Amino acid sequence: MNMQVISRCPVCNGSLKVMRLKCSKCNTVIENEFSFNKFTELSKEQLNFLEVFLMCRGNIKDVEKELKISYPTVRAKLDELISELGLQREKIKTEKETIKNDNNEILDKLEKGEITPDEALELLRK
Repeated sequence: MNMQVISRCPVCNGSLKVMRLKCSKCNTVIENEFSFNKFTELSKEQLNFLEVFLMCRGNIKDVEKELKISYPTVRAKLDELISELGLQREKIKTEKETIKNDNNEILDKLEKGEITPDEALELLRK
């Protein structure tokens, strides 16, 4: 019987390392300190959700039907999965929002007559 590899210590929940690999065909043994990939850190529930999500080719309506859960629950599970895998796009989103906010401030100043159209163009180009 093949056991699933665990990536967390059952005592303290610390990260485990793989120290030994053995070929089942020729019995070659390799010893070193190997790391797990980020998918081994996912819970069984998260892995199941990921499998269903991929099977449904990312179609949230199909995931809803397959798992018999609501749209907000699918989104929450997807957000949790993205966060667990470290795939957040918050930095990109924050940078875009900063640019958008800066542009809105410039347009507000232009609208209020605080700057000229030429000054607004110059600021928007920067």
